[in-house]
Amino acid sequence: MARMEVLLSLVTFFLALSMASAAVVKHTFHIQNMTVTRLCYKRVVTSVNGMLPGPTINVEEGDTLKVKVINSSPDNITIHWHGIFQLESQWADGPSMVTQCPIQPGNSYTYLFKITKQEGTLWYHAHFSWVRHTVYGALIIRPKSGNNYPFTKPYKEVPILLGEWWNANVIDVENTALDTGANPQISDAFTINGKPGNLYNCSDNDNQTYKLRVKKGKTYLLRIINAALNNQLFFKIANHNLTVVAIDAIYTNHYVTDVVVAGPGQTVDVLLKADQPIDSYYMAARPYVSLREQAYDNTTTRGILEYENSTLETPYVPTMPEFFDDLTAFKFYSNITALVGARHWVPVPSKVDKHMFVTIGFARSPCSANSSCLGPDGTSKLSAAMNNNSLVLPKTLSMLEALFYNLGEFNYDTDFPDKPPVEYDYTNSAINANVSMEFAPKNRKVTKLKFNTTVQIVLQDQAFLGLENHPMHLHGYNFHVLAQGFGNYNNKTDSKKFNFVNPQIRNTIAVPRGGWAVVRFQADNPGVWLFHCHLDMHLPLGLGTAFVVGNGPTRSTTLRPPPRDLPEC
Repeated sequence: MARMEVLLSLVTFFLALSMASAAVVKHTFHIQNMTVTRLCYKRVVTSVNGMLPGPTINVEEGDTLKVKVINSSPDNITIHWHGIFQLESQWADGPSMVTQCPIQPGNSYTYLFKITKQEGTLWYHAHFSWVRHTVYGALIIRPKSGNNYPFTKPYKEVPILLGEWWNANVIDVENTALDTGANPQISDAFTINGKPGNLYNCSDNDNQTYKLRVKKGKTYLLRIINAALNNQLFFKIANHNLTVVAIDAIYTNHYVTDVVVAGPGQTVDVLLKADQPIDSYYMAARPYVSLREQAYDNTTTRGILEYENSTLETPYVPTMPEFFDDLTAFKFYSNITALVGARHWVPVPSKVDKHMFVTIGFARSPCSANSSCLGPDGTSKLSAAMNNNSLVLPKTLSMLEALFYNLGEFNYDTDFPDKPPVEYDYTNSAINANVSMEFAPKNRKVTKLKFNTTVQIVLQDQAFLGLENHPMHLHGYNFHVLAQGFGNYNNKTDSKKFNFVNPQIRNTIAVPRGGWAVVRFQADNPGVWLFHCHLDMHLPLGLGTAFVVGNGPTRSTTLRPPPRDLPEC
């Protein structure tokens, strides 16, 4: 009896200690215009609190984050907390017209959610139009007090946010592309922590180049975030190796590399050991260009890694991969594995309830009546689709509100197909000879799932109007990446390649150019969860769908009513 009382006392003590360590972390985001000078131009851009990138948010696992967003800009805004599960807080996910109407100018909305079963590097960004071009920042989730990293504690932690820059107004760039059906204007530069670096015009000065000072012999944790709109990026530091220890806020087995590649939305945590001679070294990022059929930004952004007491005036320069280097990208993406047994690691669900085979890629849509187009061949508009369905988001009521108020039948259709309408040679460019197959209807088809359904999806790139590596992001969940490869997926042979032991766990998967990836997740989070390409030009073209997940058996697995300040359309 005495032993039982002692055990109960210990349980009570540790429970109280856990509750005491959790905090409510509060921030206020003022979304406002600011004027910045980049590449010889003065530009008015949208910012968070007058900062570019926005402020870094630091929390511990178990904390509650409360962010009041006040929209003082002239454009609508929402904020998405990329990678956060939003357990019991689905209304805080943020994608415009999916979980909420946008916050209109002059209005505000408070995002309130608890960080549960997650730690590592995530980020936040605008999820309306192309506003995330400048509205983004790091969201760092550290282990609960008393928990350590599964690697040697670094001397310092440094967010590295890779961005993309236009001299033009990005909303105008997007609207022009959508109106004409043409590819959007390419960007003018890339950035490291908001700075383009000294290879660009009017940028050869300290305030335009990011600089990181390090001490020889120390180890640094670089939290790399690809916040670019439309480009995957290679990242290197001259003469230094990097050790990958986490991706998308999931710990990994150590993977040593001299180059990192990340698609928009992805995060990569690497350990950098300052073990080279006391000098200066450029860090650099340039695009991995998987789409060969259109123009691309062929520039490189640079920052400087400078050792204390360095006297070298000209830093060493890294040798970057070629723009079209599919093999280097695939090697990096496919060689990372999860650290089995680490905090928040979960095994692969063994039983699959629903199988899906989903093609992803470009499509066509007809020109508007009595007008010409600047899209493919000048006879149609550029579009995009999944299983020959091109997503159009609602305009008057968000999809999550429609689900909660039982208005789904008026807001979306639940017959998104489990496979494409016909089988074809998906990655063979010869399919472009059949133009009629390239037209995809515009609609709002989603997949309805019962709570706890395990879903396996084969994501297959297709060659309509060009092969491309698509970074596919699933809101509300992580998934296991069982396998990936080139060519058309063959279930008989490729299923033998599945990794059920330590597959990487992500929220955003870069589906190989001209290839496929197989992911699996358990739908244990009720709500409406967007699944889309994170190249920002592709979502408004229609490369997206959603999963509508039903309630579970408990209060914690039931969709709550919307908050009182949820924005109205």
